Amino acid sequence: MAVRIEDSWRTALSAQWEAPYFKDLTQFVREEYKRTQVFPSPGRIFAAFDSCPFDKVKVVILGQDPYHGPGQANGLCFAVPDGVPLPPSLVNIFTEISNDLGCPERKPSNGDLSHWAQQGVLLLNATLTVEAHKAGSHQGKGWELFTDAVIDAINRGRENVVFLLWGSYAIRKGALIDRSKHLVLTSPHPSPLSAYRGFFGNRHFSKTNEYLIAHGKEPIQWL
Repeated sequence: MAVRIEDSWRTALSAQWEAPYFKDLTQFVREEYKRTQVFPSPGRIFAAFDSCPFDKVKVVILGQDPYHGPGQANGLCFAVPDGVPLPPSLVNIFTEISNDLGCPERKPSNGDLSHWAQQGVLLLNATLTVEAHKAGSHQGKGWELFTDAVIDAINRGRENVVFLLWGSYAIRKGALIDRSKHLVLTSPHPSPLSAYRGFFGNRHFSKTNEYLIAHGKEPIQWL
């Protein structure tokens, strides 16, 4: 099946393209784009992969599904295009980064996280599409199987990757990861409902960089 995705990912995920579930998923997504408004735009569905090739992945941040409001989803989890107001979860992520790195005066105002992706951060949603204004509407259609395969490919094919799993939904994906060869950091989700229950103060961003440096990799410039 022809899928427009970055070449290294096309190879790493080659077993998925002809899998029955993926054919069914592709048909469902095509029909949804014809039937109603779906986010992100079709050309941005695999933006996380196009922005961060398989052999460059150093960090994986796992979201749940894309933002379902107009103009927000750009294919990178938690990110929004430049000029779009920051969603509450992203505000909290930036707050934790600034506090963790000791520079609270440097909270970003731009939600475009492509500079993270270019440094090796895979910004992966567990579900890659969503119907407008209907959170979770494309869950249970096959995307979860696909993103399980993504995590499995990274787990098997890469070493010393940091996985940042926030909230119970993402943490469940951690069962796929070999902790003897990767670092898995978990905490509550950065949403306003749970950020004060342990997301704030998790220091995941400095811990990530400490691990990368210890394994001979360049740290991420989060700010």
